Amino acid sequence: MSRRSKVLMIWVWAVVVGIPAANGCFPGEQAYEEAEEAALVYTNATAVYSSKFHGNESKAVYSPLMVGLTLIHAAAAEGAVCLDGTLPGYHLHRGYGSGANSWLIQLEGGGWCNSIRTCVYRKTTRRGSSRYMEKHLAFTGILSNRAELNPDFFNWNRVKVRYCDGASFLGDSENKAARLQFRGQRIWVAAMRDLLSKGMRNAHQALLSGCSAGGLAAILHCDEFRELFPRTTKVKCLSDAGLFLDSQVSLTLSF
Repeated sequence: MSRRSKVLMIWVWAVVVGIPAANGCFPGEQAYEEAEEAALVYTNATAVYSSKFHGNESKAVYSPLMVGLTLIHAAAAEGAVCLDGTLPGYHLHRGYGSGANSWLIQLEGGGWCNSIRTCVYRKTTRRGSSRYMEKHLAFTGILSNRAELNPDFFNWNRVKVRYCDGASFLGDSENKAARLQFRGQRIWVAAMRDLLSKGMRNAHQALLSGCSAGGLAAILHCDEFRELFPRTTKVKCLSDAGLFLDSQVSLTLSF
């Protein structure tokens, strides 16, 4: 098999099965496919946006919006904690104008830990402990505040819920011997309750999204999300690469 065929086979397998690139989601990975060919490159929180129009290339440099981390302090009393027992959190940027009563919730992805060993390791990273989470996160793609890059959602209330339970915001158990807390469902409930108290209960429209493990969470929590709002609220769910088939798919294409 040629190298090209192997690469294409792996790429098709990843797309069909939903394997996340680099075992996780990047800020704004659900970015729109622009009409033009575009690339976004980061260097120390500075973005270089490169667009090509009919062979002519133009570049603009800007700093993406950095949004601070909010820890959910009420979560501790509910036992809604990360793998290592620290508080869960999210990043919220308020909407305005026509988007003041619209909410976009993005559930962070990043694979699963699937053994005691991998979960013990995970709690020493940002995927298992708020102790290691970035204090500020770049809001890009579907979370961007720039109308030219994110025309549909730039002025909505936009939230990135951090992922630290290791199992797509699901489960409610613990392993005392390994000092592991599997409280994904409680984290989901605590985060939604906190956001409702900050104005989400008044939403005219709401979108639950996520990528990879977060995309799976968006599928599994979609009905619960719908029930948070009155029937007059328009509610949608978007899963990006969140469908994981319980089988290995192998496609070989030759040219």
